[in-house]
Amino acid sequence: MATEIPGTTRPGGRTERTRQAVLHATLAELGAHGYAALTVDAVAERSGIHKTTIYRRWGSAEGLVAAALGLGSEDDWQAPDTGSLRGDLAALLEELVRYFTDPALLALPTASVSAAFLSERAADALRDFYRDRHARSAVIIDRAVAREEAPAGTDAVEVVRAACGPLFYRLFISRELVDQSVSEGIARSVAIATSAGAYVPGS
Repeated sequence: MATEIPGTTRPGGRTERTRQAVLHATLAELGAHGYAALTVDAVAERSGIHKTTIYRRWGSAEGLVAAALGLGSEDDWQAPDTGSLRGDLAALLEELVRYFTDPALLALPTASVSAAFLSERAADALRDFYRDRHARSAVIIDRAVAREEAPAGTDAVEVVRAACGPLFYRLFISRELVDQSVSEGIARSVAIATSAGAYVPGS
């Protein structure tokens, strides 16, 4: 059984309000200053929760980040449904592009990825987040199979990875411009490969 990250249990009432205040303050500080500069004192000041309470529940700045990144698995996000595999993949990628390029949004997701390189607990939390997103994205392939756009047995997670991987390469490695045309080109290529059975294990 996986070890529970301190502070991630979702109680009710005042305790839950405290948890939400602290974890959202942690995300705000992470986006504003990055992981290396994150402190319990700063989170306490931003959230209005005494630092003694924060230390008791989360232990450290590292514990705060790990718990805060877990909030992403509590939202109501759903995979896009455009009526075609290519359209669904393009919409999924356009959402990624927006999060990582919009000046009003990019600080937090970029800082979250950076934190995962500096903290193993943050890395575990980020893996859990993407594991959850992969599971919710599987419906895209279920629908594609039902429409006969993809063969039965297609590995949904591998399709999502194949689509998102080129974007992350451009965003974080080659630092190239990423726009809607890039998303649509990747979606088209991955949809063609999926239709041909490229992501059916053993094919």
